[in-house]
Amino acid sequence: MNQLFQRKPIAELVAESESPHGLKRALGPGDLIMLSIGAVIGAGIFSSIGTAAAGEVLPSGEVVRYGAGPALVLSFVLLGVVCGLAALCYAELASMIPQAGSAYAYSYATLGEFVAWIIGWDLILEYAVGNVAVAIAWSGYFNSLLTGFGIDLPGWLTHGYRTALLSSDPAVHALLETAPRIGGVPVILNIPAFLIVMFVTGLLAMGVRESIRANNIMVVVKLLVLGLFVAVGAAHIDPENYKPFAPNGWRGIHQGAAIVFFAYIGFDAISTAAEETKNPQRNMPIGILGGLAICTLIYVVVGAVATGIVPYEQLRAADPLARALQIAGLETASWIVAAGAVVSLTAVLLVFQYGQPRIFMAMARDGLLPPWAARIHPKYRTPLASTIFTGIVVALGSLVADENEIYDLTNIGTLAAFAIVCIGVLVLRIKEPERPRPFRVPFVWFVTLGGAAACLYVMRGLPLHAWERFGVWLVIGIALYFSYGYRRSKLRRRSAGA
Repeated sequence: MNQLFQRKPIAELVAESESPHGLKRALGPGDLIMLSIGAVIGAGIFSSIGTAAAGEVLPSGEVVRYGAGPALVLSFVLLGVVCGLAALCYAELASMIPQAGSAYAYSYATLGEFVAWIIGWDLILEYAVGNVAVAIAWSGYFNSLLTGFGIDLPGWLTHGYRTALLSSDPAVHALLETAPRIGGVPVILNIPAFLIVMFVTGLLAMGVRESIRANNIMVVVKLLVLGLFVAVGAAHIDPENYKPFAPNGWRGIHQGAAIVFFAYIGFDAISTAAEETKNPQRNMPIGILGGLAICTLIYVVVGAVATGIVPYEQLRAADPLARALQIAGLETASWIVAAGAVVSLTAVLLVFQYGQPRIFMAMARDGLLPPWAARIHPKYRTPLASTIFTGIVVALGSLVADENEIYDLTNIGTLAAFAIVCIGVLVLRIKEPERPRPFRVPFVWFVTLGGAAACLYVMRGLPLHAWERFGVWLVIGIALYFSYGYRRSKLRRRSAGA
């Protein structure tokens, strides 16, 4: 048991991040804030915001989850508080441990190896599995744009097999019968989702500076598009659409927050850039807290405008912002927002695909994953092998998966990681109170315990099937740890030798 919860010395983590053979430090505070906006403003605001407002209803009329209605803005405020508490904890640890492993590295230093493995396993849900959903959402918006130009791709090339299997749309479900077959099996593959993931993977393999430059351009585009939505939509707000303000009371606000939490995941992605940040002790807290504050403000404003343009029930769509403008008769603005969504989702793909390989790299350095995952390309100074591996896995998943199955699993895994990071800050304050902290969490007992409790509270708003799948995911992860990571752990081997 002592070996399972043995902590990795912070000095060792810092030494790894300062190695001359490590990643290249090229990012400033502005780059980090743009990286945060690139990760956060994406699939959530352009897709899941509609379900959060209107709820989730089966074709039979059964209500699966209640929506927040116009009180969606309160769901965003609630999540802003929850993520703000977690962000303060991330900021303290990132300034102390400027390493690429993010919450995995923080947990290794505070709660021990076994907890660190669980966190690393959870982060796969946030980045790699979550990116499958983002790629599928990107494909949907991209196909809508092509349709606007009169180009209609065959349905069997733009939907995954799981989507066709589970869809309540008769036309999509009919693909199981009408699609071409190989060996009697219908060929239903989401080719656009596959191609965009591989394109982003190639861009990331070229180097961090090139990737950040592309992200900055896409962030500017998405902010301009959201600005257009707010400016045009504000002129067409009908105050009657705000009545009733909270049709399902606090239950709707709570469940709406659990749905739209997908809009917030990713603010922590910039902690994976700590090893490539100049002066991380100063710049990491600025990037984490500044990016989250800006994104929360954007979400509240956009949510208020969206629920004011049309009755909230009409936002239940795959493209709620574009749909709201379309219903209001603003066809041109609707098309521009749809085009902006394609750019926005590309930025999210970029940042998440950036984060996952660096977590794999950190885990491989510790022996918990195979050594090839830690290799850094001598020219590009990027974890090339991990980047390509992540890209292939996500691309293959996006070929066949259904995005609605993925959102809840991603949310629950990310919330669990946030809660453990909050506890880790408090544990480190108790165990090593004299250690220098460039950034200190204020009111540490309230922030850490309150942040962990708030994450668990939001998790309660997720459906039972999300908890069941999360349990299965953890069992698989624990089995992998004891079959490989425990035996190969460098920290445990050193301890055994001593």
